[in-house]
Amino acid sequence: MKQSNLVRDGEGWETISSDRHFGNAHLEVVTDHVRTPTRATPRAWTVVHRKAAVIIAPMTRAGKIILIRQERIPIRLAIWEMPSGQIDNMVEPDQKEIKAVASSELREEAGYELAKDGELIALGHYFSSPGFTDEHGYFFLARPVEPCADYVCDEAESIVDCREFSIGMQTL
Repeated sequence: MKQSNLVRDGEGWETISSDRHFGNAHLEVVTDHVRTPTRATPRAWTVVHRKAAVIIAPMTRAGKIILIRQERIPIRLAIWEMPSGQIDNMVEPDQKEIKAVASSELREEAGYELAKDGELIALGHYFSSPGFTDEHGYFFLARPVEPCADYVCDEAESIVDCREFSIGMQTL
């Protein structure tokens, strides 16, 4: 049974069993039978296990936020979002490893990097959709950032645009 490195049975929680339905390199679908602090009878819940991710809010020296427009097949739309990506092959990554992935994703997806005087500020973590997945993201503010001189967009990515936006914009 695989559990997120942030999600563990705590006081009053007990995983009785876990039935695996599907798994690949990106996710695993299981039905967990769990006794909770308020339920003596185990409850079945289908869970999607996913790797942790990083999400980067890149800010230019002028205070503009960099967003990428990416095609998302599940919702059949191209949407504006912050650069992000999964943390591969890291069971319990430390802050240094997580920051390295964040810097890499910023470069790969947006074509930006920290300026020489820039900093990558950890803002905490969150669960993306805790009703069905243990996926969690580490959120960072990267400032100031500047375009990479040698950036070439990776054709494997589904990114169709990258722009600077003023924070005061109401709609994108």
